[in-house]
Amino acid sequence: MGSRDKEESVELRLLRYFSVIAQEGSITAAAERLQITQPTLSRQLKSLEDELGAKLVIRDQRQLTLTPAGRFLQNRADEILQLTHDTVTEFESNQSRLFTGRISIGAVEAMGSDTLARVVEGFFRRHPLVSFNIISGSSDIIIDQLDKGLLDMAILLEPVNIGRYASLPMPEVENWGFQVSDRSPLAEKSALTRADILSSPLLVPGRDGIPEMLAEWAQTPIHGLHIVGSFNLIFNVLSLVRDGMGAALTLGGVNSQSQPVRNAVPGPRTGQDHSCLFAWRKERMLSPAAEEFIEYFRSAVSG
Repeated sequence: MGSRDKEESVELRLLRYFSVIAQEGSITAAAERLQITQPTLSRQLKSLEDELGAKLVIRDQRQLTLTPAGRFLQNRADEILQLTHDTVTEFESNQSRLFTGRISIGAVEAMGSDTLARVVEGFFRRHPLVSFNIISGSSDIIIDQLDKGLLDMAILLEPVNIGRYASLPMPEVENWGFQVSDRSPLAEKSALTRADILSSPLLVPGRDGIPEMLAEWAQTPIHGLHIVGSFNLIFNVLSLVRDGMGAALTLGGVNSQSQPVRNAVPGPRTGQDHSCLFAWRKERMLSPAAEEFIEYFRSAVSG
């Protein structure tokens, strides 16, 4: 192993040490978990702080608190360590040409998630040595993780800057509706009018362009909408909807039957109904298992 390889190995070890310290909140507990001595771990932490030129932790008696620089490093360290683990796993899979390892898939809240579940189930029956890590989140979060290489592929909701991705269209067409409280007069309606929207407090997805889309449909400036809050996942605001704080704009295919809130009432038809895309980065080399999953997905959706 060359000197540069040794240096990179040392840096990864220091990141792992710091990640465990941050998780445990204690040098003593971290040293026990890592099976090294406390003085050794303290020296490694001091070495990392000296190398970065920043204080990472504040010690107050037995309490250990991360500084802002420490919190930033913790997030980056976790991403790097996870990416390193995935890379090693993919390399080993590529060497053996066996469909093993883990596939990381991101998914937005949409009907496309049902198609994804069906395809994953079929693929797993064929390749039981492959495991899956499915991450749910808003479009912005999923796209960010896909761009960082933390996800192999993702279900994305249009509009998407598709230039840097390869993609397959999903069969479902997503349309917009509202989650409303059972106690709301809006629950009596099969569809909401512009007047209903303009007179109701609204909770809207925080994604860029959504308030503009709704305002265009309602034929009003954005300030004409009574938007009382935003959210990234509908689950986070269902209790607010239930308590009558507002009607929540969501995709009609999002299932919320586990909550005491009425299903999506057919709402705005803006002419901007959206489709989902199954996408992955063009320039990223994927593991054999991930490549095989894409081909299986292509066949399952087109069939």
